[in-house]
Amino acid sequence: MKQLIVAFLLFPMMIWSQSGFDAAEKLFKEEKFDQARPIFENFLKNNPSNLKAIEYLGDIAGRNKSWDTAIGYYKKLKQLKPSEANYYYKYGGALGMKASQVSKFKALGMIDEVKGAFEKAIVFNPKHIEARWALIELYIQLPGIIGGSESKAIKYSDELLRFSPVDGYLSKGHIDEYFKRYKIAEQNYKKAIAIGGSKVSYLMLANLYKNKMDDPEKAKSVLEEFRKKSQMVNR
Repeated sequence: MKQLIVAFLLFPMMIWSQSGFDAAEKLFKEEKFDQARPIFENFLKNNPSNLKAIEYLGDIAGRNKSWDTAIGYYKKLKQLKPSEANYYYKYGGALGMKASQVSKFKALGMIDEVKGAFEKAIVFNPKHIEARWALIELYIQLPGIIGGSESKAIKYSDELLRFSPVDGYLSKGHIDEYFKRYKIAEQNYKKAIAIGGSKVSYLMLANLYKNKMDDPEKAKSVLEEFRKKSQMVNR
């Protein structure tokens, strides 16, 4: 009987707590992050292990470029659920963004942990697309003396090609574009368009024409092709 009374008294609090979370989630999806944050924080006080609330707060901190705060939330997620690939990916991303804003000497000490987080994401989810993109970007941006490697970037691009051909060709085009092999990049972006026809594929090709190959007319033509295609799909 005593347990029944306790449960009865707690039930309204549980309902209020859940409704608060739902309200915060709705605000988050509407991109009203400053309004959602204090509601999630209050919810977390009574539900300190709620994974979604912690993740939302980490995402809000990341959007506000509060990298230390975001890192703290994602680190907690890793501790609570150490086999979730996305938590490692987000942790690595926040850590990488922080590394880009500190001194070069301090950033050097963070690189291995950033790489390790993305690699761990792939271990737990062998088809994690975003983690491979992150590693590709990392390896082409870093100087060779501190771990940069085009061959390693290509390795992850090849892996993408096997299970996500569009991402595979886009990533290959991105690598070629970075190393100023513009004609080869153009071919890879066109292959991605032929396979998937995604907006991202068209935009990457258009940006290549406009910003790297000094051909704004081709860029306009690519964007016009995408516009016409979109209109046909939406009819």
